[in-house]
Order: sequence, then C-alpha cells, then structure tokens
Amino acid sequence: MAASLSFYRRLGLEFPAGAEQDPHAEATVAGGIRLMWDTHASLQSFDPDYQPGPPSGGWAFLCSDPAEVDSSYADLVAAGHPPVKAPWDAPWGQRYAQVRDPDGNVVDLFAWSKSSE
Repeated sequence: MAASLSFYRRLGLEFPAGAEQDPHAEATVAGGIRLMWDTHASLQSFDPDYQPGPPSGGWAFLCSDPAEVDSSYADLVAAGHPPVKAPWDAPWGQRYAQVRDPDGNVVDLFAWSKSSE
C-alpha cells in the first residue's frame, strides 16, 4: 500500500495522512470519481476466493505541458519505477510516456503538444 500511494502522490493524487498503514485508501478525482486501493488481505476478507490478476493497463495522467511529461517520467524512473516507454512525440499530437506502478500496471503520462492545441 505504501509503495502504491507514494507513486500516485507523485502524480498529484491526494490521500489522507497515514493512509499507507490502512488496508483501504482512496482518492477523489474530477467529477467525483473515486479511485480505490485495497490490500490483497482486505479483498480476501470479504471474498475468500480472491486471487490477484496479472498487471494490466492503468490510468493516463494529463500533464500541464510536454515538459511536465518529461519531468514526471524522469522523477518516477529516478524513484525506481520501471520505465516502459521514454517520452516521445506521438503522431496523434501528444507528448507521451509510460511507466509501471508498484503493482506492475502501465501508467501513461501525456500532454498536448503546443502545435496540437
């Protein structure tokens, strides 16, 4: 839990102080959507047959500009998170990068290129 919350705090999500010691944590994002994290033990407490699945695609985080894509990517990789794809200029008009979160999910970082806005 601590590693996941640390990763997502670097991307701007807010969690209550001490949440890393809890079996459940959540952050509210735009539109009132709640993103939730639970430990495996917490999930198994109400679903004894729960088995974690393989990592998959995750979320995409909109950065303020292409420079923030580069700096966020560099910060996460320097903190030990595995890179997937270094920042690049995507043909659809965005600066894009990908890293893995502590659970192995791919997280996208993107911003609209100045010429595409």
